[in-house]
Amino acid sequence: MHVCVLGAGIVGLATAWQLERQGHQVTVIDRATPGAGASGGNGAQLSYSYVQPLADPSIWKQLPKLLLSPTSPLKLRPQLDPLQWRWGMAFLAACNAQTSRDTTAQLLALAAESRAGFEAMQADIAPDCDFSATGKLVLYASSASLEGARAQLELQRAMGSEQRLVTPDECIAIEPALASYRGQMAGAVHTPSECAADCLKVCAELMRALSARGVRFMLGTDVHGFARSGNRVAAVRTSDGDLQADAFVMALGSASHKLGRALGAYLPVYPLKGYSITVEVDPAPGAAPRVNVTDSARKVVFARIGSRLRVAGMAELVGHDASIPATRIETLAAATRAVFPQASRLEELHPWTGMRPATPKGLPIIGRLESAPPNMLFNTGHGALGFTLAFGSAQRVARALDPAASPP
Repeated sequence: MHVCVLGAGIVGLATAWQLERQGHQVTVIDRATPGAGASGGNGAQLSYSYVQPLADPSIWKQLPKLLLSPTSPLKLRPQLDPLQWRWGMAFLAACNAQTSRDTTAQLLALAAESRAGFEAMQADIAPDCDFSATGKLVLYASSASLEGARAQLELQRAMGSEQRLVTPDECIAIEPALASYRGQMAGAVHTPSECAADCLKVCAELMRALSARGVRFMLGTDVHGFARSGNRVAAVRTSDGDLQADAFVMALGSASHKLGRALGAYLPVYPLKGYSITVEVDPAPGAAPRVNVTDSARKVVFARIGSRLRVAGMAELVGHDASIPATRIETLAAATRAVFPQASRLEELHPWTGMRPATPKGLPIIGRLESAPPNMLFNTGHGALGFTLAFGSAQRVARALDPAASPP
């Protein structure tokens, strides 16, 4: 079967890899280079066991700050955009304990599949991607916030995650680079099995391997719409002409909503704008972290990728504005100086922004939709967990396309 994958971010490329392994002829279309969108400068963490959704009951108390504070790591800026309002109302409706628990369970199941899929990809193509498996610490600044994390920890532990609460001294024993930050920590959640990698390098390695296996890449190619034949998609209309295929997979991130609408499908996918910096680290022992760290108060993540430190954070509902305000980059630099003052001279920050494609509940849209043509499958809406969930999502798309097939 000839399958056309729309999108060459990590989700689209993982899908192409899975489909090629199962014997399909695959074409990948993207307007840019692999990983150039939300994948390229993401937080680099592979968070398979700690997946707390953004839609959480605590959002209600934070709402005034989200709407009004210019320094809030989460920012809502209402616009004259019907999708934003519809998405925002659905997001607030999802901010309850039962929905958060249900979403956590579904994300953990998908993340477990994705860990296995990522490991299969590693065994298959041996990507050079600065992979590490050093675990993760989620830091909490107060006893109250630490106690609040206990419920999520117990929920995830009951679902199979191996994690525990640790004291500030235990944090430093796990990650010595946190020594100077001891006074700012009430404790942390430690998940020893978490990983990290450079997602952009994974994308490049996937393209290299897939190209060698005959997968066709149409890069620098815009998708304009679709040609229909009865109730099916006959071809995708692109800036390079029409491309026919037997089936199509839409993995276009935050652009999926507009193209989904052209097919009669409502995809509740809205961009959550995030930022990152990537800095060279001081190689001295204990200067820069090797364990993944998330500062829950600042909503900032730190991930070691080779000789570099990726620092990422913020989530803004501000539409498709791709500008990079200097204040947001300085926030990330200030967080680095505060948490890891010896890690880097911060001489070159390599600022980045990306539009994470999010659904209101935080669950990706995977497979067929009743309102869309049956030969169009979807793989979008992963939010901040695109890297983590990409390979599990790819397996589910492949099963939906061909239920009789099993991953090789």
